[in-house]
Amino acid sequence: MKLQSDPHSGANTITGYGDGYVEINKTPYAHAVVLSSDGAISEWSAKSFDDLEAQHFSQLIDSKAELILIGTGKRQRFPKPELLKALISAKIGFEIMDSQAACRTYNILVGEGRQVLLALIVEPV
Repeated sequence: MKLQSDPHSGANTITGYGDGYVEINKTPYAHAVVLSSDGAISEWSAKSFDDLEAQHFSQLIDSKAELILIGTGKRQRFPKPELLKALISAKIGFEIMDSQAACRTYNILVGEGRQVLLALIVEPV
């Protein structure tokens, strides 16, 4: 699915997604990514939902985001609570949803000018 973005906003936006990829600023990625509304785009070391460990969430703390969106792949799945302790202890809000819903929500929040971080699992086809 292609998404419209505001090319004048200067923020990182999701411009498309589908099975096995996410498109950020019109560049496709076929691996897990972390991106912020105004920062770098980097590969997330979490390759799949089953690979998630506490360290994957700990690395998101320094983002200074108001909210962290966590896309868990093709379907919404909830990590074990002990994996999320770092985010909870740091009092950082987070939402967990399937990756496509996370992409749509991210773009809405970016459009509102919010400081948001997206940690996204992209499952291979």
